[in-house]
Amino acid sequence: MKTINKRKSDHLYLRTAETIEQQIMEEVLKIGDKLPSVRLLSKEQGISVSTILQAYYHLEGKGLIESRPQSGYYVRFNPSRFPQKIEKSNPQQTGRTKNVEAIIGEVYDDFALQGITRFSLSVPSPEILPLARLNKSMMQALRDLPANGTSYEQVQGNDLLRRQVARWSMHWGGHLHADDLITTSGCMNAISYCLMALTKPGDTIAVESPVYFGMLRFAQSIGLKVLELPTDPDTGVDPDDVKKALRNHAIKACFFVTNFSNPLGYCMPDEQKETLVKLLSKNGVPLIEDDLYGDVYYGKSRPKSCKSYDEEGNVLWCSSISKTLAPGYRVGWVAPGKYIDKIKRLKLYHSITSATAQQAAIASFLATSRYEYHLRKLRQTLHANSLQFTRAIGEYFPEGIKLTNPKGGFILWLELDKKIDTYTLYQEAMQHKISIAPGTMFTLQERYQNCMRLSYGMQWTPEIDRALKKLGGLVKGMM
Repeated sequence: MKTINKRKSDHLYLRTAETIEQQIMEEVLKIGDKLPSVRLLSKEQGISVSTILQAYYHLEGKGLIESRPQSGYYVRFNPSRFPQKIEKSNPQQTGRTKNVEAIIGEVYDDFALQGITRFSLSVPSPEILPLARLNKSMMQALRDLPANGTSYEQVQGNDLLRRQVARWSMHWGGHLHADDLITTSGCMNAISYCLMALTKPGDTIAVESPVYFGMLRFAQSIGLKVLELPTDPDTGVDPDDVKKALRNHAIKACFFVTNFSNPLGYCMPDEQKETLVKLLSKNGVPLIEDDLYGDVYYGKSRPKSCKSYDEEGNVLWCSSISKTLAPGYRVGWVAPGKYIDKIKRLKLYHSITSATAQQAAIASFLATSRYEYHLRKLRQTLHANSLQFTRAIGEYFPEGIKLTNPKGGFILWLELDKKIDTYTLYQEAMQHKISIAPGTMFTLQERYQNCMRLSYGMQWTPEIDRALKKLGGLVKGMM
């Protein structure tokens, strides 16, 4: 075994686990290989037996190794069994668009059903959220707020919440102040204000492809044309493709999910973000940046946002705690740059203010170290889930499928055989109480019919494994 690099992690068992995980990923340790016994590794590394056991439990939780009674621990995972990589999308602008409303409505309606395994729902499950802590924050907020939270909040939003979001922005190189922010009812509400402020019916916006269906649905509802751009599953939209689009189309605004996008899961490299910001600023085209998943990274540090490079107020940075802390609280925000007055007026016209108690509760939570502690645990859980899902898909689904390999977030994008229609698969899966998001939801073009989005934002259990096995069996049965 390699000597442990003590700079790799704050916790000794995690440093041990990271060393073994790296050797598995590099195939130094291959599937079926037996790991050193707990006592032997303890002696070799000068670490307690309990620390080695904790490292092995951590790796077992990720699905990388397995325990065999009376025998020891063995490698269970082999990166060479990863499904094939998704290729860069190439949407064809045919001029024909479709209405995605019916399929989206059907999938949303199923959210009310009980006993469903919801791979379709892109929010973290309650069992991996700090519910008790959130309840305490809410009770404290109700006690401390004037009139116990029944009064209107100021239009721009709770002052403490905006100060905490501004403080948190230093993690991604932001330089925000409380006055730069406006609170909203979730991130989609922030995005909708931005689109209304920047466009009018008949205007064209440029987006990644595939793209989050909620944005598509809202864009259609206000009469916008949507130009879908080629998108790499690892790095996102290439600034060169944006430059071509600007030459050939009258684009009023761009919309990109730059960090661990929904649904591809890509993370745009920081230098690419900087190039994109400069290009759009030069052409006078604003960028609506959805940074909803930025805090859910698996690496050593949080990736920057396009807003980090914004010197002219041309980036409208949108986010919320819906994907990390409390989806149902509907607490979000936007830093609209030079468009702040327009966004503030729109909020006043449409909702006057945001929910008082929820804003105060989240502000209280962010003001302590609890959020950072929760995020560390959440990232560990979701990273482990991503490996478990990848392993299960490799085992249970037909050969030849393609799969993304995100470095953050909690969404996978699968490309199946061309003959498989994932809307039909969705209908069959629902007969077994399994819900997926068909790929056709994420475009206005006639494409992605053989693709689907799966969320792994839940606690890994044997029931989840069985649901993936059943889903893989249904796919095989359609070939």
